[in-house]
Amino acid sequence: MREAEGLKHKVECIRSGPARRRTRQRPRKVTGVPANRTSRSSQVSSRVLVTGASGFVGSALCAALVAAGHHVRSMTRRPQSYSGAGDPVYGDASDPESLEAALRGVDAAYYLVHSLDDANFEHKDAAAARAFSTAAAAAGIGRIIYLGGLGRDDSELSPHLKSRREVEKLLAGDGVPVTVLRAAIVVGHGGISWEITRQLVAHLPVMVGPHWVTTKTQPIALSDVVHYLVGVLEPEEALGRVYEVGGRDVLNYAEMMQRVARIRFGRALPILVVPLLTPGLSSRWLALVTDVNVATGRNLIDSMTNEVVVHDHAIEELVPGQTLGYDDAVRQALADRARARKNR
Repeated sequence: MREAEGLKHKVECIRSGPARRRTRQRPRKVTGVPANRTSRSSQVSSRVLVTGASGFVGSALCAALVAAGHHVRSMTRRPQSYSGAGDPVYGDASDPESLEAALRGVDAAYYLVHSLDDANFEHKDAAAARAFSTAAAAAGIGRIIYLGGLGRDDSELSPHLKSRREVEKLLAGDGVPVTVLRAAIVVGHGGISWEITRQLVAHLPVMVGPHWVTTKTQPIALSDVVHYLVGVLEPEEALGRVYEVGGRDVLNYAEMMQRVARIRFGRALPILVVPLLTPGLSSRWLALVTDVNVATGRNLIDSMTNEVVVHDHAIEELVPGQTLGYDDAVRQALADRARARKNR
């Protein structure tokens, strides 16, 4: 199983618009950061395992958990070269025997492993989730926290999003309570969906886009996702629940790229929608224009036909805090990229 380590191996999953709804819905049951933010967490120090610790979300999460006073075990396939926050430990979700030692003695585990860059990702992700569920139950941990993908259950979900739903159920299969955060595009330096957006804008002064560029989505800043992930670690009411998380703005993909063009380059980005561009052609086109491989591009493009917008705002009561708008999330991602390039 490939963890999200490096751009090719990192996939993360993806309110201006209408004002926040006053009616709050109960979060669903799972079946089968900034200093001014506070949550209902008891602030008790926990022993936590983070899978995919060297990946896009995992590396930021490890740093935030350590800053919050938790004891973090950072699971990676290459602990000898790990330089992030927490104590590195070897673990591979495709190797069940390695999970026993990684999970031993921890209170909770964050599951951030997926293999979207593999054509056989559904099978691999299902096998890994089963193995992790079994190992977590044997280790007696108190909860698993999983970052999944947004999308209405009553719609025709893409294979990528269907796989995410299956992983939710499989992780809960051996009785360990699972807390799920479902997100759309996560905007941050190194995130694959964000990199597709940034690179398309950088390379194309004019864009011919397929029909999915008009699909609505609710992107969220990496810092906001991490805030929510840390915030659900302690509360008992988060056990066995599904929460939807999103940023402040609901946009379509064309609007997102046009905003990046304005913020990064101070220019407009004309986009001509051509419905005849199939997902297969679109993924090959992405591989030519960006450094995303065809398999990853195809799996992500298939999901871009699904509207991924927050409908249940229960997370706002459990983990308070104002999320960033898309423009600010873009500026933050660009600043982080500039900082990383300077420190090479």
